[in-house]
Amino acid sequence: MVSDVGFGKFLNLLHSISMEEVISLGVGEPDFTTPWHICEAALTAMKSGFTGYTPSTGFPELRRTVAQDLEKRYSVKYNPDTEIIITVGSSQAMDLAFRSILNLGDEVIMPDPCYICYPSCISLAGGVPVTVPTGVENDFKLEAAQVKTRITPSTRVILLGYPANPTGTEISREALDGIARVALEHDLLVISDEIYSHLTYGTEHTCFSSLPGMKERTIVLDGFSKAYAMTGWRLGFAAGPADLIAVMSKIHQHTMLSPIQHSPEGGRQSSQGRGG
Repeated sequence: MVSDVGFGKFLNLLHSISMEEVISLGVGEPDFTTPWHICEAALTAMKSGFTGYTPSTGFPELRRTVAQDLEKRYSVKYNPDTEIIITVGSSQAMDLAFRSILNLGDEVIMPDPCYICYPSCISLAGGVPVTVPTGVENDFKLEAAQVKTRITPSTRVILLGYPANPTGTEISREALDGIARVALEHDLLVISDEIYSHLTYGTEHTCFSSLPGMKERTIVLDGFSKAYAMTGWRLGFAAGPADLIAVMSKIHQHTMLSPIQHSPEGGRQSSQGRGG
């Protein structure tokens, strides 16, 4: 079977054994279940008949709620109509971002170790992953000086993930400022995977797009999987410049059509196309 290789093989193994005496260290899965009020809202929506297609880029109410949360947490403002898209998990948001940005042979600088799907998503979009080794000597943190050594004429993107999977490393604002200066100096885009942004301890999370000059060249990836134990619900979002979000939306509507979602204000049954 195709799923019996790589990450798919591990997931099949994980679900084939009893977890009563096993602690999995392999997947970013919360050890608690989705809060009941979220499940109850979904049940209410289903009982009310909201089981059809939803707006392709997400319910406007949900996009507004995401924009309000980003402004409240990081003081960074996004237009919910043009700068935010709701996706099938943050993984789809990452895939859309790479497919929207990369041309064949474009290089993406990223830390190593990293989330297992980073290099695959880059390669599938025609890009070339360029890893920057990190280790215990610097707490597995990606540093500006290291990034600069990997830049070539083909470099297009810096990919960050913090708090990091699998190391749990957070990056200080000072270190992020250094990376931002490199991005500005070399006219690079940044994809910042911040799906673990709610799970920081002893430090305050800094959203990369909140740094000076970065909102215009950063796509922030986030979602509901980790903070709200909704990994199986597959609901995430991307926030970024309107022109890039527009391209991501075009790919999204012709590949995934729409994410499953429940509008914060009750939603409404979508009447758009009859895709698969």
